[in-house]
Amino acid sequence: MILDELRHPIVQAPMAGGTSTPALAIAVCEAGGLGFVAGGYRSVEAMQADIAAVRIGTTAPFGVNLFVPGVRSVTSVAVDEQSVDKHAVDAQALQLYVDRLGPEAEHYGTQVGVPRPDDDGWAAKLSALVADPVPIVSFTFGAPSAREISDLQGVGSQVWLTVTDVAEARAARSAGADVLVLQGVEAGGHRGSWLDVDEPEGLSTFALLRLVSRAVDLPLVAAGGLIDGPGIAAALVAGATAVQLGTAFLLCDEVGTHPVHRERLGGDTPTALTRAFTGRTARALRNRFLDAHTRGAPAAYPQVHFATAPIRAAAREQGDGDGFNLFAGQTYRLATGGSAAELVKSLGAQTRQALATAATRAEP
Repeated sequence: MILDELRHPIVQAPMAGGTSTPALAIAVCEAGGLGFVAGGYRSVEAMQADIAAVRIGTTAPFGVNLFVPGVRSVTSVAVDEQSVDKHAVDAQALQLYVDRLGPEAEHYGTQVGVPRPDDDGWAAKLSALVADPVPIVSFTFGAPSAREISDLQGVGSQVWLTVTDVAEARAARSAGADVLVLQGVEAGGHRGSWLDVDEPEGLSTFALLRLVSRAVDLPLVAAGGLIDGPGIAAALVAGATAVQLGTAFLLCDEVGTHPVHRERLGGDTPTALTRAFTGRTARALRNRFLDAHTRGAPAAYPQVHFATAPIRAAAREQGDGDGFNLFAGQTYRLATGGSAAELVKSLGAQTRQALATAATRAEP
């Protein structure tokens, strides 16, 4: 198991959309953690180029993350036909939301994008990863079919599935997953839920970790709100084999975080869950766009993503942090900058110290 070979039990979250870079994955791998290539929102050619760049920079194992298309993420879960219909895109709600975006587009001197379904190059990316295998392929928003998982495992890739509750964890085990990434509600960016519904509970990372560790006998990677040594140590004690960190790396030198995003990560703005930017629930720093459009934003991914894309791009170009998504987890105030490699080493040392301190406190 690759996780057992890491010098530090730290996995870099993929963070699609330009935040992650090959340089970040290389730095994390070379420091003794596990780096990831973000395959989401990338063409198959761009994904392959990123994989090639990582291979040039390190001989250590790394992973590639893909988004499971919406329809597949529904049909991969044991749900009945009524549930599938219930979670289909509401065309009327989507159109109303797109109409509301007109003034935003005008404000930034652009146009509203065309909302459309899209599978993010699913088949081409899977074929590429079978033809040219990588050590790990992880999935967000659902599970591939059992055949697709088997094809990846057949060429030597471990398959990791992201889950947010116990039912998803059990379904992931049944699908053939090698490792589960447990994403608590504290996490920044998109919720990895298989169905994008309003969660009545929204399990925290530690609640999810304890519940799943009792229900499923698989290696677990904890994600969400983990950003320093004491937090990592607590997750390991609670049953995680490793932790996955995203927000912790947002201020690092190798990351493609927008300058305005970096600046706001130094403030004290609260985070909130919203579908306003992409049509899928995600956690971000509150800003004008989030506050204005969260209410009424439909569960319509990736249609809303394409509708808001020109607006978000224009806001980035103009340096307006009130017009695009500032993804961050709840503990973002603890993030530090500098080299990603140094951060991994520092977090590893902090974790060992925290475990030693806890062991001393627990002595009779």
